[in-house]
Amino acid sequence: MEWVNAENVIAVGTFAVASSIAFGQWWYERMVPRRRRIGYRVQLDTAIGDDDGTGGGNTRLGLFDEADGMDEASVVLLRIENDGALSVSAGDYTSGGLHGMTATFDGREVHGVAVTVGPGSGALMSHFTPAHGLEYEGSSLRIPRVPLNKGEYFKLLVLLSGGTVGSKVTVSGGVQDGDVHPNESLTPDEKPPVFSRPARLTSMAFLVGIALLAGLIVTGGERPPPMGCATGNLEVTGSTAFAPVAEELAEAYMEQCPGSRITVAAHGSTTGLRELAERGAAAKDGAPALVALSDGPAPEGQETGDAGEEGRAGGGLAGTRLAVSVFTLLAHEDVPVRNLTLPDLRRIYAGEVTDWREVGADRSLPIVLVGRGAASGTRDVLQRRLLDGAFEPPASSRDCSRKDNPKASVIRCELDTTDQVIATVARVPGALGYSELRTTSTLEGVRRLSLDGRRPSLDGAGHDAYPYREIEYAYTYGRPPADSLSAGFLAFATRGPGQDVVRTHGHLPCGTPEGLRVCGAAD
Repeated sequence: MEWVNAENVIAVGTFAVASSIAFGQWWYERMVPRRRRIGYRVQLDTAIGDDDGTGGGNTRLGLFDEADGMDEASVVLLRIENDGALSVSAGDYTSGGLHGMTATFDGREVHGVAVTVGPGSGALMSHFTPAHGLEYEGSSLRIPRVPLNKGEYFKLLVLLSGGTVGSKVTVSGGVQDGDVHPNESLTPDEKPPVFSRPARLTSMAFLVGIALLAGLIVTGGERPPPMGCATGNLEVTGSTAFAPVAEELAEAYMEQCPGSRITVAAHGSTTGLRELAERGAAAKDGAPALVALSDGPAPEGQETGDAGEEGRAGGGLAGTRLAVSVFTLLAHEDVPVRNLTLPDLRRIYAGEVTDWREVGADRSLPIVLVGRGAASGTRDVLQRRLLDGAFEPPASSRDCSRKDNPKASVIRCELDTTDQVIATVARVPGALGYSELRTTSTLEGVRRLSLDGRRPSLDGAGHDAYPYREIEYAYTYGRPPADSLSAGFLAFATRGPGQDVVRTHGHLPCGTPEGLRVCGAAD
């Protein structure tokens, strides 16, 4: 199986160990102690006399100094608790006398005891009487058969003499189906740990697993490429508007799949489709390793729908829908118009309107049309989607500033790339141009225009009626073999991380639910 490798085994093992520790703590605390248990712990053991038995001493005042026999006195605070899963009744104790347990203080003599109980446990006090077995003699303190519900406790403050502070304290006795056992407890002078022992164990398990994974990554050498990777060379041409996406997709694919080399050289949708068709028709040993990007479908007759068998030159181009591209009209930042209606836009490109004042501006400013050449897919989308199939007027200026053809009704220039269009619109007062949406998101000197009151937006590309948008296609000559670099690149572009790249550049991937509604409607 492909996933069975050292890294995955260690990762799964680390998760399993950490999960087992976490679940084991919960299970042990709730399921294992399904029996009677009485725990005890010393919460305080301190000297109150002149000599604490350890070579030190203390200062006394008041009754501590006046009472007889206080020279070697000490006190111990002993907590007795039901930490099992079941209640303990008086009849559950197994001792043969009145008392249920015996506390022994090694080397010290008991002189008195005071009893306190927890909140809500006042009824327990009736059991702490000599008649119920509460008594002391020598170093022993006998504790009555006190019934304790789960979680209930009481405390014994014992006055002692002689011996050494901190000497051993034990509680003996027994209960049916259970035991009496010591518990750990912090004394008042001890510093509590920042993390509990289970937390430290869990953290250590994670640390060991991460260290092993890091070691494998550093020393494990090159990994085999992921499934679906193909090697070889591939050219990507066509749309300049989609070129930034294609370049990043190519870099991501080559990084994931060593041995592949993808070059992107965009010269316009029409030019790219023509090159693909010519090279495909001339190929004698299979389709060329070439993908052509197009803003919109290939011209009728070029994409036949039956593009031949896999890997062989067929009767036409085979298209794959990649994304929904949103385009926008651009105007120089000084143009005092924010919105154009479709009828006004068509009048501008027909040469009937030559000044911004004629479409709502408050001052006269000549319109300068900055466009793309005939091979541009972005221009083709403008003509099909906004101009009702009409062409832009002929070019009349070489520098986009002066009219070289005096008979032309409007100044219009043609440029090779989208970047050139954007830069020229930002430079020339009164300029009107177009581009795909993402490229203009942070550009200074231009503003996006609304169409019929609708703003260009990627968020609305899947459902609103903004008209200046188109589906981006990737064409191959015939259907490429499944193990070819062409097929691998197209699969990467339409699924998984490729979709993230497409969306980052301002396009809506066809593989998403929103994009599928638009891309599917193109049928």
